[in-house]
Amino acid sequence: MSLALAGTLHAALSLNEIVAKYPDIPRLIIIKTDVQRRGIHYTERALSIVDPAIHQIRSPYLFGSRDGAIKPLPESLLLRDGTTIFVDPTPLEQNPYQVDLVEGRLALVDNGEVVEFVRLWEKPLYYDQKTSSGIPMSHIASARPQRLNIFQSSYCHFWAEQKGCRFCDIVNHNKQQKHELGVPVRLKPEDVSETIREALKEPGRFTNICLTAGSVLKGKDLFDHEVDYYIETLLAIGENFATKKFPSELISSAFNEKQLIRLYEQTGIMSYTSDLEVLNEEKFNWICPGKADTLGYNEWKKRLIRAVDIFGKGNVGTGLVGGVELAKPYGFGSENEALEATFEEAESLAVNGVTTFFIVWVPRPGSDFRGQQNPSLEYFVRLASGLHQIRAKYRLSIDFNDYRRCGNHPDTDLSRLL
Repeated sequence: MSLALAGTLHAALSLNEIVAKYPDIPRLIIIKTDVQRRGIHYTERALSIVDPAIHQIRSPYLFGSRDGAIKPLPESLLLRDGTTIFVDPTPLEQNPYQVDLVEGRLALVDNGEVVEFVRLWEKPLYYDQKTSSGIPMSHIASARPQRLNIFQSSYCHFWAEQKGCRFCDIVNHNKQQKHELGVPVRLKPEDVSETIREALKEPGRFTNICLTAGSVLKGKDLFDHEVDYYIETLLAIGENFATKKFPSELISSAFNEKQLIRLYEQTGIMSYTSDLEVLNEEKFNWICPGKADTLGYNEWKKRLIRAVDIFGKGNVGTGLVGGVELAKPYGFGSENEALEATFEEAESLAVNGVTTFFIVWVPRPGSDFRGQQNPSLEYFVRLASGLHQIRAKYRLSIDFNDYRRCGNHPDTDLSRLL
């Protein structure tokens, strides 16, 4: 990984300096990364052209935003190459990019200069429908440009023991969503089936379905009840397909082999992801105390590797909250040190057929890490480049989390370069 680690970081470079320094990384991906790193703020001019009949307004999500509020803002943005930016509404005092109206077009603006022109997501038709039980379908399945997200349960049992991951605000945010929007804490399979059926009436729009939720620790074996609930939901989704398998990904706890075999054999699921969040045992133990105490870092890794025998090489992954490994006070002391440790562990997983990808860490007000500052743009560019190089070296696909199906990972956007 010498290319990714070459050089020493000094003062943070500007966007244009980063673009010039890393010519192999497309400028639009660097812009996307920085927008996710810093967040956005819509001006009143920009909001004046938002049409809820056409544009997708923010739907229920597992995690909150930097402003800690639930507002009817646009869901997200698209760059001119189709790159998806998952924007995070951010108070102006935190120095976000601004989305403004410039000569009749929406633009990303920084310090008064137009960085790029952008477009709003268009709303899928099913967002205007309700299930037979009366729940808005937008509360059942959240749409991305080409993916449907099912957040089937918004409670994580690690929080019950005061051991939730320190970067996470899942329980605090979803209490707010339940109170302000009436979002169900747990989805009923029949509501999910109806919503998927309605979404599929838009031919060609959606190419993948992703399920995820908080961890459930109950059962004869650890996570048994979580597995049961996923199977129940996946069978309901499968009612809408003529084939047993359908393009789908599960992001869940680290299940044992017996549980994974049940999931793979009984349902249509095709890809399995279980998030380690940070690739270092010491940092993992501090940042993810619930995961560390119930299963442990090394067992979590072993279960990911064993899953490859069931789902196949390239169909098993782990997600990182990129940058959280530098959180204060016990994170890595330097960005170079963090990158070296992360790449070493990611390569050890890649050798065994497990792919690693990351989201940009956003310090959320409902998390233990509220008020912290995430790393530099250069750090995230180097992290994306390094993880991409590892996948290329070991010929690991990223089909279920690439730039089209997911759009939330700067490193997987680079898969289009291959």
